[in-house]
Amino acid sequence: MGKPKVATVWLEGCAGCHMSFLDLDEGLLDILSAVDLTVTPITDFKNFDFQEVTVGIIEGGIGNEEQVEIAEKLRKSCKILIAWGDCAVFGGINTLRNWIPKDEVLRYGYIETESTVEGAIPMHEDIPPLLDKVLPVNGVVPVDVYVPGCPPSTEAIAYSLTEILQGRIPVLPTEMMHFD
Repeated sequence: MGKPKVATVWLEGCAGCHMSFLDLDEGLLDILSAVDLTVTPITDFKNFDFQEVTVGIIEGGIGNEEQVEIAEKLRKSCKILIAWGDCAVFGGINTLRNWIPKDEVLRYGYIETESTVEGAIPMHEDIPPLLDKVLPVNGVVPVDVYVPGCPPSTEAIAYSLTEILQGRIPVLPTEMMHFD
């Protein structure tokens, strides 16, 4: 059997979780030598036609129809799905818009701001429609592993990936679930 394949996606978030992954420094070499990265924002793949992977990782909340589709495709393609960071686990700061109706958010953002001149809400087939509310990943698909934090600590990311590489589904120890 070959190396486990890993796919990661960055949805509605800031990329801080992937930055924490890169902050593993030398530890990153151990993990990367043990897996094959397939789709990932680090390698800048644009195609979300996932092949079968052992581990799928989602960073970010789910706020539009395209993100729902990506989460569903990744879930179908992976054996273990990880929600990385508070946006994926809880919806994160992105859920602040959940208090305001979607149409009102769009109208204010594109038409009524002080700096807008002749504004219009952008409409194009390449722009995915917003959902009424931003959702955590488990609001759309089942999640196997949760790694909270904003961003998650490098130790929590390393622990979860190392546990999976050793054939175990990780449950983060309490001491790893903290804010610095």
